Order: sequence, then C-alpha cells, then structure tokens
Amino acid sequence: MSTLRLENIELYYNRVHALRDLSIEVNEGEIVSLLGNNGAGKTSTLSMLSGLVRPKSGTAMWGDLDLTKLNPWDLVDAGLIHVPEGRRILSTMTVHENLLLGGYLVKDQNLIDERVAYAYELMPRLLERKTQQGGTLSGGEQQMLAIGRALVSGPKLLLLDEPSMGLAPLIVRQVMDIVRTVAEQGTTVLLVEQNAKAALKIADRAYVLESGHVTLSGPAAELADDPKVIAAYLGT
Repeated sequence: MSTLRLENIELYYNRVHALRDLSIEVNEGEIVSLLGNNGAGKTSTLSMLSGLVRPKSGTAMWGDLDLTKLNPWDLVDAGLIHVPEGRRILSTMTVHENLLLGGYLVKDQNLIDERVAYAYELMPRLLERKTQQGGTLSGGEQQMLAIGRALVSGPKLLLLDEPSMGLAPLIVRQVMDIVRTVAEQGTTVLLVEQNAKAALKIADRAYVLESGHVTLSGPAAELADDPKVIAAYLGT
C-alpha cells in the first residue's frame, strides 16, 4: 500500500453536513494529525475511512483500493486498522485475550504470537497486567491495550481517534512515544487529536479542520509556530 488520498469528500449524517469538500493526503510512513475542536469532522473522517459511513460524493483511495466501496472487515483484512475513541476494549476479558482478538483474521498462529510478543515488548505494562481483566486497568493502560490489540492485526495504516483523551500528561507522553515508535517501525498513522501540542510533537504534517473542511495544513513544526494555531489550540 502507499498514499492515502481523500479528494472533495462530502459526508452527511441525516441532515448534518459533517464533511465539506474535504481533501487530505497521508504518505506511506508518515504520521499525519487531524486537529480541531469537537464537531470539526475529525471522527467523521476516520469513520468514513474505515467503512462505517459512506460519503455522498468524493473519492477516498488508499493505493489502488477505493475505500468508499469496501466493507469494514475487508479494510481490516487489507491492513487498515481503526482504534476508536474510548478504547472499546472488552472489559471482562483479560489483557492477553484482548490482544489475541486483534489477530482474529490472521491464520498464522506463529505470526499472532510474534505480534503479541512485540506488543508486550513495546508496552511492558501490559505484560505486567497480562492476566488482569481489561476493565481493571487504568485509562492509560486501556489505551495501550487498544493500541496493542490493533498491532496484533498487523496494521499498514493505523487510524487513532483521540488516544490522549482523559489521560494525565505523563501518560499522554508515554502513549505518544508508543505511536511514534509504531510509525518508525513502518506503520502509517493518521492521528485524530484535540491535544494539539502532543500531536504536533510527533506528527510529520497536520491538517486543521473546522466545520468539516480544512482551514490550515502544513508541516507539524510550522503549524506549531503558526499564530492561528497557537491562539486556537496551544494557548498564548
């Protein structure tokens, strides 16, 4: 797979115009962040990419795959993995069982074992909690578990929705370091974040969304110094 390209996407939820002429691009191996306040269209973008909702018009291509025409399970099989807002782990299953669920489409048990081992290596806290039920974990540990489960699926393109939500600053840094490491290992990442400061520290590029369309875009380092971004998202 290669570049993800969205061009002129129009998306409605009933009468709500969620995405307006949205065009973004994510190159292979990049971390690209979508920034914006609640209602800006960030989660709608990820939901559309993972096949949960269909756009009214526009194109969404990932390499030669037309994402608007595939079922969510076909996209997972192709390596597009979505970690939704709120983590969505299975609270009555153990950490290890949650990780194994990430490999439900993987037919090679040895490969599943390798990926689970990598998740434990990347996030030793999960190994310490291996036999605990997911619901007993802290918020940060649950977010690590959600990312770990996604890694067992073998993502080529990882969609992350608000991974820092509700976490203490120290844990936010740990989670963002994990995301950066995953990208350095070759996974393309599209990161949705309200925590602009944390996102811009690890992203290569970013787009700022307002009311479903892009208002600013560019290299993350440049946006971090943009007065408009500072005033709206980073504080003065």
